[in-house]
Amino acid sequence: MKKYKKFLTLFLAGVMTVSLAACSNQPNKSNETNSQGTQAKASSDSTDGDLLTASDADSKSADNDLVIAIEGSISTLDPHNVTDTNSIATTRGIYESLIEFDENQEFVGLLAESWDISEDSLTYTFNLRKGVKFQDGTYFNSAAVKANFDRLLDVDNSLSRRRAFVVTNSDGTETPRIESIETPDDYTVVFKLVNPYSVFINKMAQISIVSPAAIEQHGNDIMYNPCGTGPFIYEEWTEGDHTTMMRNEDYWGEVASVDSVTIKEVPEAGSRTAMLQTGEADFVYPMPADQIAAVENNGDITVSASASNIMRYVTLNTELEALSDVRIRQAMNYAIDKEAYIQLMYAGYAEIASSTVPSIINFYSAQTPYTYDLEKAKSLMEEAGYGDGFTLTLWGDNSTQEIKGMTFVKQQLEQIGITAEVVPMEPATVSDKIYVEREEAAVQMWYVNWSASDFSMDSSMRALLISTYAPPTSANTAFYNNSEFDDLMEQGLLTADEAEQTEIYSKAQELAWNDAPWLFLANDQVIYATKSYLSDVRVRPDGSFNFVNAVLEQ
Repeated sequence: MKKYKKFLTLFLAGVMTVSLAACSNQPNKSNETNSQGTQAKASSDSTDGDLLTASDADSKSADNDLVIAIEGSISTLDPHNVTDTNSIATTRGIYESLIEFDENQEFVGLLAESWDISEDSLTYTFNLRKGVKFQDGTYFNSAAVKANFDRLLDVDNSLSRRRAFVVTNSDGTETPRIESIETPDDYTVVFKLVNPYSVFINKMAQISIVSPAAIEQHGNDIMYNPCGTGPFIYEEWTEGDHTTMMRNEDYWGEVASVDSVTIKEVPEAGSRTAMLQTGEADFVYPMPADQIAAVENNGDITVSASASNIMRYVTLNTELEALSDVRIRQAMNYAIDKEAYIQLMYAGYAEIASSTVPSIINFYSAQTPYTYDLEKAKSLMEEAGYGDGFTLTLWGDNSTQEIKGMTFVKQQLEQIGITAEVVPMEPATVSDKIYVEREEAAVQMWYVNWSASDFSMDSSMRALLISTYAPPTSANTAFYNNSEFDDLMEQGLLTADEAEQTEIYSKAQELAWNDAPWLFLANDQVIYATKSYLSDVRVRPDGSFNFVNAVLEQ
């Protein structure tokens, strides 16, 4: 056996160093612009954000209850069925995984104290932490881990996390990636794989462990009855409004500092800012860049920004007649002024998308940019026989920021004769309309964003672009179908050789970029704001907020 020591290589290039003067609509100009039109960035060794505004006020919290205001919604509290970042972040207060990423995106033990990988990369052995109890009083052990994977891998449960452990074949059949799960004793669990799977350890960091007793009692209704080993205990979830959890006094590790955490869903940007100003919220994410100036004179508010792996894009349904022609999709990309988009949406705190994945993802490969070129866009439209344009619908969430982004895209496409009807909806409604059987699919364009919580190239592209991952299986709403791309993505999982992976993933990015199944927009920074009396709450590069170590100064 070989001890696992190799951590995920993640270059957190991208944290701009800015001063208070940069709180206008212009970022710090000391960062040069590179040849692709994207802003060159300074490197960083952690996810700690650079200060956009700083506070030195000696303020105190009126209570010990943390309130977080977020833009999006919480879709589920079932950790085996989460797909959105807000739900992932929320469930991490209640649940824990065997391993996790630390602030430098390196693997560290959580419910597992250590782990080993065999020389052939087919056997993973986890040595579990002893003395850990679930919040219902039952013990965590190897049988609990196996029970969780038995539930997760059961096809009848239709859980989203299952996709990470099966291969979906072109004929719709599936091949398991895990051959067996063995429990030689109470504190050892052994996973044996069918074939090498280069991101298996990344995926394990994403699988939270649920109380088997709770699973037996509630089944898939566990989403309404969460029970894990984490530092907080579920209190209530009012869908579309808020989620509250209380401190777990019997937590196996260091007991949380705050008494409770309430995560409020506040889609309107101005309302979130107002809540922060009045003290109704202690932490706000995202903090709209265009509202930073509104709080810079508040003595008790700090605004921070850091690099992200968030991709902003619009999916283009390639099965529609007009969008089936790659020239049309490329024309649409040339018609978008990405610099203007970045200034409008993020006040400059972003970079133009230069590949199908953000630049901080390992194996990222820069592509030839779709520069803003209306003449080229119009020429491609004429070539494809659509010089007079056509009409489409553009779906997206109904938050302030998302509507603003969709409206911008609509206005840009009008320049080449394409009319896009903006249709904002509640996030749950969008999801219901997206994840339907193929013959029922009505999506034409979807304004959306994605970040890979396991920071792998595979997660950054597989669920979004592999042909077998079209809805309802996953989020390939472009219905992109390129067999060479599919083969490359699978090849990348079968080798641990970094040189081979670099070549494979570079080619995959090039194929998808040139095929243009998306409007490639930007990779923005994560910008968040806190009261000065709050410490140790931050946002990870994937946009998930981490509150488990929060401290409210009394």
